[in-house]
Amino acid sequence: MNNTITSTQTVTHHWQTLWLNVNLATMTEAGAGYGEVTGAALAISAGKIVWLGKEANLPEYKKSEVDIIDGQGRWLTPGLIDCHTHLVYGGNRANEFEMRLQGKSYQEIAQAGGGIVSTVKATRAATEDELLGSALPRLTALHQQGVTTVEIKSGYGLDLKNEMKMLNVAGELAKHLPVTIKRTFLGAHALPTEFKDDADGYIALVCHQMIPAIAKEKLADSVDVFCENIGFNLLQTERIFTAAQQYKLAIKVHAEQLSDLGGTELAAKYQALSSEHVEFLSEQGVKAMSAANMTAVLLPGAFYFLRETQLPPIELLRKHDVAMAIATDVNPGSSPICSLQLMLNMACTLFKLTPSEALAGVTCHAAKALGLSTSKGQLSVGFDADIAVWNISQPAELCYQFGVNPLSALIQNGQQVI
Repeated sequence: MNNTITSTQTVTHHWQTLWLNVNLATMTEAGAGYGEVTGAALAISAGKIVWLGKEANLPEYKKSEVDIIDGQGRWLTPGLIDCHTHLVYGGNRANEFEMRLQGKSYQEIAQAGGGIVSTVKATRAATEDELLGSALPRLTALHQQGVTTVEIKSGYGLDLKNEMKMLNVAGELAKHLPVTIKRTFLGAHALPTEFKDDADGYIALVCHQMIPAIAKEKLADSVDVFCENIGFNLLQTERIFTAAQQYKLAIKVHAEQLSDLGGTELAAKYQALSSEHVEFLSEQGVKAMSAANMTAVLLPGAFYFLRETQLPPIELLRKHDVAMAIATDVNPGSSPICSLQLMLNMACTLFKLTPSEALAGVTCHAAKALGLSTSKGQLSVGFDADIAVWNISQPAELCYQFGVNPLSALIQNGQQVI
């Protein structure tokens, strides 16, 4: 039987929405640069992208049944993805910010009850409703700048009840805004005060009580660890990776932010999705990431806010073809910044990424960091119709200018939500 369509046959497509007169930055991983298609059209049906290409090449479609939108020459990109945030937390640390600028040392601030301990205290004291109320404006700020997918980490509860509370709130946020939420359990973020001299005891609690309970309730997609001199050592980190693997949770790691401890190489052995921060990552670590097909998540907001000077090894990551994602790292202590658009500019100005690398960092590479590379982060047929529409004349503008929001419309799962 011959299924080939000859030139005398026509197929009439039944689409729900058709965008005409647009330009596309498809951000397909295999392509170079932006994957630009100018003078384009894009069709959506059942929440998926079903056709895209030059408008001149549009196949036959049923005009009476499709919602046709004139894009007026605007640019379409995948909806932006913020793949590393600590969006849910109690209180704030503006007082510490002020103390630091008045000359107080980290130790003096800690002795005054500051640091992560103060956020843990405020988060434990807050109700779910209070945490939801404070997180919602932060998520709204991201959403209004074109973000359609956000990863939210726990890590300010540091006991089972409060870690579950944070992850519950992260899930609830998706009911209030049309944003896809991926949840990461970061119980090994710091030592709670009740375990201050017993790190191994706390790791046992994380592995034997927290991870099983969180997996059972399906409260997280992945597990993260702060593997660092001021966090957890390699042996402790590996115990958590083993537990995560046992419960079929994806693995991520905060590593090489302050020193080269080898956390990234360890994570590579466990086929982790990503290593995050990575300022002190060695070439050996970069090679391990490349071999394991991991993503490096770069966090220019924390680099800026902490006035760091050690840049991530951008040239090595390029050389070994490691995907680089960009994220806000929204958190009260080191990056209280709710703007992925600002991160695009910082990635270029501080880390010297090209604008196309930066945009890949908040689209296709951010999707890869979350294990979503087959459904989000690209304008491709079969992918989710999460699409940002921008009033710009070229994609580089998204990295070039900051402060005037160029978002014109936002589509989530095929529905226009802004």
